[in-house]
Amino acid sequence: MASRRAQQTTYWSVVHEKFLPIPNLSCNFSAMQINRPLVSPKGSDSGLHVQLHPLVVLSVSDQVTRHLARQQTGPVIGALLGQQNGREITLEHVFECPVTVDAANQIILPAAWFEERLQQFKDVHKDPALDLVGWWSIAPETGPTYAHLALHQQILQDYNQSAIFLTFHSSYTRASDSRGAKVPMSIYESVYEGEAPELDKNMQVDGEEFPLRFREIPYSVETGEAEMIGIDTIVQTSGDASLTEAQGSAKGKKDKQTAENELTQEELEMIGNFRTRINAVRTLKSRIAFIDEYLGNYQDLGNSPEGFKLGKSPASTHELLRETKSLLSHGSLLSPAEDSSFNAEMTAQSNDVQLISLLGQLGEGVKSMRDLGRKTATVQASQQAANARQDPRSVMQRMNQDFFAQGEHGGDESGMW
Repeated sequence: MASRRAQQTTYWSVVHEKFLPIPNLSCNFSAMQINRPLVSPKGSDSGLHVQLHPLVVLSVSDQVTRHLARQQTGPVIGALLGQQNGREITLEHVFECPVTVDAANQIILPAAWFEERLQQFKDVHKDPALDLVGWWSIAPETGPTYAHLALHQQILQDYNQSAIFLTFHSSYTRASDSRGAKVPMSIYESVYEGEAPELDKNMQVDGEEFPLRFREIPYSVETGEAEMIGIDTIVQTSGDASLTEAQGSAKGKKDKQTAENELTQEELEMIGNFRTRINAVRTLKSRIAFIDEYLGNYQDLGNSPEGFKLGKSPASTHELLRETKSLLSHGSLLSPAEDSSFNAEMTAQSNDVQLISLLGQLGEGVKSMRDLGRKTATVQASQQAANARQDPRSVMQRMNQDFFAQGEHGGDESGMW
């Protein structure tokens, strides 16, 4: 039986960008063996395709950012919820998970807590029904390592036999400029390869082999209507964010000056709207510049055997083509595909608004007429009372007129006689 070497269990530190040991925990492999990637040299042949929703990307980045800002230690782990229809897997929600250790001092999920939290999310997300489809953690760009193996095997055995593993590339946490870069994530499926390599056979513990390997699978970002609205709101409100610094001894004067220059909520919203429009114009201008550069280097195929004379690497050419495709694909968002239906809907909404306004004005007019009639009746009654007090004969004359009027309407039998 192979001897066990007491080594400390490691985790990937976002702050230090390397594997660090967890104090008071031990494992059975050396740090070099644990940190070695488990990615299979073979490509994925399962046909799986993952649809990654922006909510998952935002939640993962938020968790990593909080972990980095608070200088926390320990592994960063979360569960992925979604749906699996045939070879299509959707990643729609994610929640953070704590970790514990088993009898072999390996990092795993606390079963009781995880099952309770998973059931709570299932009860909330019933339409459509979501289930556990995988988990995520921090990993280098080279792929998963033996540090992730025990937890992944736990999920495979207890919750989902086809669970996938999403890794966040920790190198992007210190990137100075990530504009135009791809999403710093990779998604893997796990497979049991038939025979373990010779290097892995030297790493067996108590005769156990580890034939489990990870293969990267393709994914695309899928955005729902509600997520588009949420992302747009985040972009608009993020323009209003600002940092404030302490002012020291001159705090009183600075506070007075700040109060005088304080902007209203409407002005802040207007500034945020302008910033959003400016950023959109800048993005459009930059992409048009890409297209202009690409077309400017285009030459006649008959004059050049290469067809294109860009003077750049193929990667740059592909980047220009991707920017062109992205710009053209967003054209439908700027102008509707069917102008007639859009104009008809806009006209209908405009008519509804004008009709409601007209009904409101009509109601105000009726109310004004009723008030005018009430006031007129009051004035006439007051005038008649004043005239009666001045001339008593007018009262007798009015009574006679009323009496004879009743006689005419009542017939021969009407009257006193």
